[in-house]
Amino acid sequence: MRLDLLKQLNEARAARRPAVLVTDVASGQQRLVAGSELVDDPLAEALESALRAGKSGMVEVGGRSCFLTVQAPPVRLVVIGAVHISQALAPMAKLAGFDMTIVDPRTAFASPERFPDVRVIAEWPDVAVPPMQLDRYTAMALFTHDPKIDDPALVLALKAECFYIGALGSRKTHARRVERMVAQGFREVDLTRIHAPIGLDIGAVSPAEIAVSVLGEIILALRKKPLRSEKRALEPAI
Repeated sequence: MRLDLLKQLNEARAARRPAVLVTDVASGQQRLVAGSELVDDPLAEALESALRAGKSGMVEVGGRSCFLTVQAPPVRLVVIGAVHISQALAPMAKLAGFDMTIVDPRTAFASPERFPDVRVIAEWPDVAVPPMQLDRYTAMALFTHDPKIDDPALVLALKAECFYIGALGSRKTHARRVERMVAQGFREVDLTRIHAPIGLDIGAVSPAEIAVSVLGEIILALRKKPLRSEKRALEPAI
């Protein structure tokens, strides 16, 4: 690899910026495509697919073989609320490869004893979240039901490019949440990014089941694949 490309790749990694190194197998020529440049690239579809999957590999485009070396930032999951769902979600998220952080100012809940293997920040979200520099490889799940805790984090997530924002609560609770966000200056179209009620509709009841549904919805948003039921709805009738 050329030293200038290696330097650019390392800089992208340090700054949590996605990039793909494209190597033409036949000629050995290489070029680096930044995530912000994908849409204008001749290999846009292949590059986008590789970044979504987070995997390097070979592709065939226009009769030429190219190897795509993917530099995708580690996916982060920021959870607001050190509650029972968070306790169930933590080991699942770790198994799925997510870097999870829990934020909750209530020290009785946000303790190392309750979350021995997770980074826990016992601070208000408006203090704890900004240094994280939320980006398009960050998911946020809001679990407290308390607007004083959830809303400041939600505002930050909406202003950032988080690929997933989910919030616990009924439709009535979410309607009130939307009203508060509109009062904060957000347009209703912006608020459609919020998954609420949070999680896939699998009939989840217990904290563990809700955690499964939330993690499934986050992975679905990350990979951007439609549900099988949605695919069937799009298929033409025969």
